[in-house]
Parts: sequence; C-alpha cells; structure tokens
Amino acid sequence: MCKYISHNRKKYHLLVHLIFVVKYRKPLLSVFGDQVKDIILEVAKSSRFEIDTMEVDTDHIHLLISYDPNISISQIVRRVKQETTYQLWQKHPNRLKLEFWKDHIFWSQSYFACSVGQVSEEIVRKYIEEQG
Repeated sequence: MCKYISHNRKKYHLLVHLIFVVKYRKPLLSVFGDQVKDIILEVAKSSRFEIDTMEVDTDHIHLLISYDPNISISQIVRRVKQETTYQLWQKHPNRLKLEFWKDHIFWSQSYFACSVGQVSEEIVRKYIEEQG
C-alpha cells in the first residue's frame, strides 16, 4: 500500500532506507535496542518524517522512513543520532562510560542511506525514453 503525504497541495512519497552503526561496532543494541527504537519513534512524532519500519541488530539499526522533501536526510540522521545519544547517556552514564571512556558518543559518524522507490530504475528510464 502506498502512503502519500500531502503538504501545501503537493503530493510526494519519499522513502529512504537508513542504517546507523554503533561506534566501534560494539554490540550495545542487544542491551539498548528497545530504548533506541522508542526514542526514535518519539523524535519522529515531533519531526517531518515517519517511521515505516525499524529493526535493530546487535550493533546496527535499520530504518525505513518516509519524509518531507523540505528536510534533508542528513538533518534527519543528525537529529536521530543526537537525541538517541543524549537520552542514552542521560539514562545510562555509568554503563556507557565503560564502553566510551573519552566522549559521550554512541553512533559512528557515518551512515548508509538509499532511496527506495515503488518502481525500478529500469521502468522509470523506459517511461522517460518513451515520452514525446
């Protein structure tokens, strides 16, 4: 089922697959995964994106999000990483100090992002080529 978000009479359906990795690939999501998911759901409620699907592995998280075209993927990533890191450190400072003794970090700096469409690149290309 295709969900469309309406904004100022414009229609759009933008989906992106995001992956964040815990710093040093530490298996901390086996401990904090449910809390991270709850925090991300709260961030989404007050932001211009929605969580379609989300799941954690021991050291990384996958998200499928739909988002407003007026916000960039990097803004979404920054907001999610900052808020999850901040809240985890507020709730579990002693536990996280054992893992990250130098800084209040949780995620690696990088992330993976891939747009997701309803049709393949080949179909879009063929459609464009057949116009006119």
